[in-house]
Amino acid sequence: MNLNLEITGVVLAGGRATRMGGKDKGLQLLNGKPLWQCVADALTGQVTTMAISANRHIETYQRSGYAVYQDNQANYPGPLAGMLSAMQQSPGEWFIFCPCDTPLIPSCLVERLVRLRAAAPVVWVHDGERDHPAIALMHRSLVPALQDYLTAGERRVMVFMRQSGGHSIDFSDMKSAFVNVNTTEDLQMMQEK
Repeated sequence: MNLNLEITGVVLAGGRATRMGGKDKGLQLLNGKPLWQCVADALTGQVTTMAISANRHIETYQRSGYAVYQDNQANYPGPLAGMLSAMQQSPGEWFIFCPCDTPLIPSCLVERLVRLRAAAPVVWVHDGERDHPAIALMHRSLVPALQDYLTAGERRVMVFMRQSGGHSIDFSDMKSAFVNVNTTEDLQMMQEK
């Protein structure tokens, strides 16, 4: 895929996973493979380089051979903190962020986001019913604004992205590709399929 952009893929695996009993969600197995690995494998052919945003079990994630970026901010302040930290610690210009709990992302994800972004510095997935702002293509020029936003105590992903001139991209033709695995029950249901 040559869209003339160097893109760093970042699997967001740094959350608290409260709905999964506090277990590290990225390390939960789906058909014998950790969730983070399912996402990384889906992104690998779509990006220039891969990285992982994680705050626990760092050594386990580092065994992948990918760069592992920890949040620069305390107390797991959410996906935006992982995005900011990855952009601050990586030399990349464009980043595709994808949470570790969306293991079914499509092989056309990056291509469609790039093709339909127009001049926006950030775009994200809309599945026809809801936004998925943590599945986003973002340019590093947003780092200062994102840093200010988080420093001000803000955490809402959609608000930041809209303020930054971003917009959603329609993926309603593949809604099931963006199913989240939030609980152990979700994981069991997905295994059975």
